[in-house]
Amino acid sequence: MSFEKINILQSPVVATSVENIDTDQIIPARFLKATTREGFGDAMFRDWRFNGDGSPVRDSVFANAPEGAKILVAGRNFGCGSSREHAAWALADYGFRAVVSSFFADIFKNNALNNGLLPVQVSEDFLQKILQRRNENRDMELRINLPEKYVEIVEEGRAVAGMRESFPIGEYKRHCLENGLSDIDYLITTRSVIENFEKSNDK
Repeated sequence: MSFEKINILQSPVVATSVENIDTDQIIPARFLKATTREGFGDAMFRDWRFNGDGSPVRDSVFANAPEGAKILVAGRNFGCGSSREHAAWALADYGFRAVVSSFFADIFKNNALNNGLLPVQVSEDFLQKILQRRNENRDMELRINLPEKYVEIVEEGRAVAGMRESFPIGEYKRHCLENGLSDIDYLITTRSVIENFEKSNDK
């Protein structure tokens, strides 16, 4: 399955300072019946977004989210708990392309990378700067430059001086995200190399 390419992603953000957001909050277990990626966006953070009667939670961070927000910013230890891949599916299906936090649970991080969702890990200090600026300016945006591996705060169309930080990502996964490739897609792109190698060994 191919994904939308990520190179330079600039977007308004949905932001929460809540720490230890687990996968059951991201996608409650009662919504795990389906086995395909599509449709999970409707249930993403369901219990944050809706009351038991189905009415919207008015003070939810999602209730008045900026239109077109593709970046979620969250407190430390995002994606902890069970290893369900559905959490990454739900975030991506809702429309998020990246999640920014100061720490990600390892299994969630790998699931995100495998599903076209970019986990951007920043220092706790920089995370707090993002949350503070977002609290002061709802129209603040983040610009994520994947080729150069940095994220910066943008206000009124311009990068804010001193508000940039690099983030780590493996070169293989960076290549896959930049080119919209799943692991299988990547293998297909190397088919000719594999075939030539096999032919050379048959001689």
